[in-house]
Amino acid sequence: MFPRNPEIYFILPSFHLKIMIQRIRGTRDFGPEEMWKRNWLALQLRDLARAYGYREVLTPVMESAELFVAKSGPGVLNEMYSFRDKGNREIALRPELTAPIIRFFVNDLQDSPLPLKFFSISNCFRYEEPQQGRYREFFHFDVEIIGSSEPAADAELLLLSNEVCSRLGLKNYSYRIGHVGIVRGLLDAAGLDKARQPEFLHLIDKGKRDEAEALLLSSDVGRGDVQQIMHVCNVKGDLSVLYGMDFEGVDYLRSVLEIAQSGGLHNYRVDLGVVRGLDYYTGLVFEVDFPELGAEKQICGGGAYRLSHLFGGPDVPATGFAFGFDRLLIACERSRALPEEPPLDAFVITLPGVSYTEGLEIAGMLRKSGLSVETDLMNRNLSKALKYASQRRARFALIIGEKEKDEGVVLLRNMMSGEEARLPAAELYARIKV
Repeated sequence: MFPRNPEIYFILPSFHLKIMIQRIRGTRDFGPEEMWKRNWLALQLRDLARAYGYREVLTPVMESAELFVAKSGPGVLNEMYSFRDKGNREIALRPELTAPIIRFFVNDLQDSPLPLKFFSISNCFRYEEPQQGRYREFFHFDVEIIGSSEPAADAELLLLSNEVCSRLGLKNYSYRIGHVGIVRGLLDAAGLDKARQPEFLHLIDKGKRDEAEALLLSSDVGRGDVQQIMHVCNVKGDLSVLYGMDFEGVDYLRSVLEIAQSGGLHNYRVDLGVVRGLDYYTGLVFEVDFPELGAEKQICGGGAYRLSHLFGGPDVPATGFAFGFDRLLIACERSRALPEEPPLDAFVITLPGVSYTEGLEIAGMLRKSGLSVETDLMNRNLSKALKYASQRRARFALIIGEKEKDEGVVLLRNMMSGEEARLPAAELYARIKV
């Protein structure tokens, strides 16, 4: 009952607070058209990798943060999504795919015959500033060879990555190929402390030549050695620039490139300043550029490395590369290499007086024959149903009214030309498939 005294009774108006929850910055929603493009690209990549004998693997999205710290140092924690779980374990969303695949090898695959040839197309996460082709959740096409230190293995990865670009129809892409072991050998010979070598390589990798040279001079490296090291880091050109050089790693790189050239790789230049300044790279290093993307032109990077022993496994050689899936998709669009999504083959409309199951039976028959067919799930009238069929880019509308039902036919309307034909259901597939 209400209180008798109205002065002490209040009725508060009811209301609903509506909050629109936004997606997290640096992530994206993919609609049907975008997903068709992404699935098409993933299919091409899978087919190419399998053609070379690579097999697909999938690792967990979550890993121990220690895995990535062991690979890249504690500074990587600032670039990752990491957290403590309910067991107080430091967990990270994977920022890349190489370390998880090598961890998988160490955990479960050490007794497998070598080399192991794997690929993966998966999402990764990094806490960085979003920009064109770079997001906080992004996707990689990652390929790894584990267990071979032969030039043929490195050359195969160059050829596979080149065939990816070629098969997708990319235009004006190019390779820059170096060998970090050549520069490391010179740094060792010059007496640069190994603890300072990653800093030097990082400066070279970022194109900061003056700062790199100053680091050498401040580390008491002889001026003659400094000049030689900086000269080598500036070597660029075709395969001929390696002839006459007598440093550790030069013969190996020359062998890799000779094999790759014989397999069809020609749009490259030697660039010994490509060093990918991370400790675990040991030999061949390369990057693939697509200049139309501007400052974010690199679509692929890779090289030879050793990681397994850092994760408690044997010290085995490995080589891999990763394409940025999102940048690769943009490159396909810029090259006009993406095919259009195929239209819906048919839209089935059942008019008043005809059971929906009549149209469903015909749709099922056509679907079993490999056609894409929708039925009207909104019980629209004919004009609205035809409008929807047009919006769905249906090639044909199949109309079943009482007259068609009585005559045992279907009215087939070509949505482009407007032409119509009355056909038995058994003849529909042949007309639609054309």
